[in-house]
Amino acid sequence: MTTNTGTVSALFMDKVADWLTRAALSGRSLEDIVRGFCDRIAAAGLPIARVHLSFAMLHPLYDALGFTWRAADGLTVEGYRYDAGNPDIFLKSPYYKLLSSNLDYMRRRIPAEGPVEFPVFEDLRREGITDYISFMQPFGDQSVQGMMGSWSTDAKDGFDDETIGALLRIQNHLAVAAKMAVLDKLANNMLTTYLGGDAGKRVLNGQIRRGDGETIRAALVMGDMRHSTMLAEREGRQTYIDTLNDFFDAIATPFNRNGGQILSFMGDGFLAVYPCDRHREPSQQACQAAISAVRQAQIRVAHLNTERRKKHKAVIHYGIGLHVGNVMFGNVGLQERLTFSAFGSAVNEVSRLQSLSKKYDREVIATQAFANYCGGDWTTLGQEKLRGVRQKVTVLEPMPLEAGERVDEVVADLRRHALSEAERLILLHRDAVEIDPKSGPRPMLSKFMP
Repeated sequence: MTTNTGTVSALFMDKVADWLTRAALSGRSLEDIVRGFCDRIAAAGLPIARVHLSFAMLHPLYDALGFTWRAADGLTVEGYRYDAGNPDIFLKSPYYKLLSSNLDYMRRRIPAEGPVEFPVFEDLRREGITDYISFMQPFGDQSVQGMMGSWSTDAKDGFDDETIGALLRIQNHLAVAAKMAVLDKLANNMLTTYLGGDAGKRVLNGQIRRGDGETIRAALVMGDMRHSTMLAEREGRQTYIDTLNDFFDAIATPFNRNGGQILSFMGDGFLAVYPCDRHREPSQQACQAAISAVRQAQIRVAHLNTERRKKHKAVIHYGIGLHVGNVMFGNVGLQERLTFSAFGSAVNEVSRLQSLSKKYDREVIATQAFANYCGGDWTTLGQEKLRGVRQKVTVLEPMPLEAGERVDEVVADLRRHALSEAERLILLHRDAVEIDPKSGPRPMLSKFMP
């Protein structure tokens, strides 16, 4: 049990505030800031047994990041995903009470036995918590990003006024440091989501002018869904979008791993690259990684089509082209509106090669250059004249998948999208507009849990 000495050193708390400022200016991560802050207020003598902090995040998968620090165990981090599972978890929480009543903070004593006001207090009581303070800290008047949290102590007499005052004062410093870290993470999230990991880093490192870039060697993959126009006309907009996302989840995911990068999605297709050095061995490794991803993609789409048949939905057909060559990698477009991608003759060739999969009625076709680097067994389909290429190109098909090849492993990977129990704690009322106990909270409410 924590001992409440009744004295909080103003000097130590000033040191914590100074550290928060330095951490924010040096670009420390949100996790580092939260961990360092909690460790330091505990070292300063505050009787803190548990700290919970949640931050709304603009992220395609996660609505919020949650940090729970315990004096005995240190820091744990969870990403909360949106899920319409159980609204009662949030609606019966201290955070909902605080927010629906438009309060900045709320304090509750937790009795050692007997009934409690909120279900979460049962868990806190088992940890020996005696006193609990929750708070809300928006990152701006109209912002849906912000910080919510709670301070808990297991001191016998709970928090004294001096400790509460110290926490309320240091909370503002924490919010400023956290806001800077959150904004930095939002920038990374958005650039990674829309540009890809490597391209996002390049932009953050200053490659933001038209013409910035370099020539790289890479194995190239271009995939495309077949009969998409007919599907869109027959099924309607939303069904088509859902189908397209299912298709990309199945086919494109493997190409964003093991050195591969999805550079762009183009309608119902995508372009991926496996960068490599200009020597035979790195080219072999890139092409072998690409064909391994192709095998996974084939299994994943086959599994997707099995599930679609069970639901009496049309199966999805596709074509993939494989090539290797030099590409220009960088910014093109208008000075005020750029795109970061790969360009050049090799990209044009893999695009035309992918289109040839329709002619040969094959899922996967490749150039002789790719097959030579990749190795393995291939079947020659023919020779084709590609627009812009002087000599005819030999077109090949990889040997068919063997029955049962890595199926269990790949299908298990597909099923990892299920939400964990922790992720199901994310709130449901993300789209509500006003704070109203009857109609639900405003948008920021849906980002936090106690």
